[in-house]
Amino acid sequence: MQHGPAVRRRKLGAELRSLRTSAGLTSGEAARLVGWHQSKVSRIETGASGVKPADVRLLLDAYAVADAQLRELLMVLAGSDDGNGRHHWWHAYRGVLPPTYRDFISLESQASAMSTLETSVVPGLLQTPEYATAVTRAAVGGLDDDRLDALVEVRLARQDVLRSDPPLELSAVLDEAVLHREVGGPDVMARQLERLVEAAQLPQVRLQVLPFAAGAHVGVTGPFVIFSFASTSDLDVVVLDHLTSSLYLERKEDLQAYTEAFNALHYHALSPEDSLEYIAGIGDGA
Repeated sequence: MQHGPAVRRRKLGAELRSLRTSAGLTSGEAARLVGWHQSKVSRIETGASGVKPADVRLLLDAYAVADAQLRELLMVLAGSDDGNGRHHWWHAYRGVLPPTYRDFISLESQASAMSTLETSVVPGLLQTPEYATAVTRAAVGGLDDDRLDALVEVRLARQDVLRSDPPLELSAVLDEAVLHREVGGPDVMARQLERLVEAAQLPQVRLQVLPFAAGAHVGVTGPFVIFSFASTSDLDVVVLDHLTSSLYLERKEDLQAYTEAFNALHYHALSPEDSLEYIAGIGDGA
């Protein structure tokens, strides 16, 4: 298990090594093409050192990588560049966002799919402003109003990935407890349930409720997120949130274990249709 930056460096390095090999180049030949020492290429490929977006661009050009989506994803893994020299929107909030949260947002912005198990609260991508405010206030103590507002703005801005072209494919399994926990009070929760009903009908969203009747299940160990990328499955990653940080799992065996666990949760959860009906029933007071 590693923190976000280390995982990103290693994943970026592995992908660059693969692209170099596909281009038929040795590390020494690649270094000569971009005017570096061979040791710099080796350090980048092993994840031993960070790499600037501009350096990644040099290597991608040297390897004749034309896939625009893959290029942009690798640029994001390298830092803040969007591939055209522009910063991503979340850099306006660098002063209030911890590095692990910025890493999470950068992965979320480039992923093609996200699978998430939530056991306590509604996923951030589906929260209403009022619910997000209540959750943030409870999770991060001692916030002044300006910082609280900024964090809520970030939470809501993240939701744009569901409206992008193409949109992020979101598959969420919610423990039934999420629906009964009155975050922010009855009125806030009623609107949040309405939002879930609306979201469940979007083609890019698959929402399922894991009922109490399912008993003990693999999800009792805690929530998790799996990010998947269309360009290369080698960049897929599992994220586990903790109170003060996030941990990233990148090994193939870890990815397989969490993917199988999520598939098992699909089986034990209510169907998307029954989940929609159940959520609507709670909202109606049934």
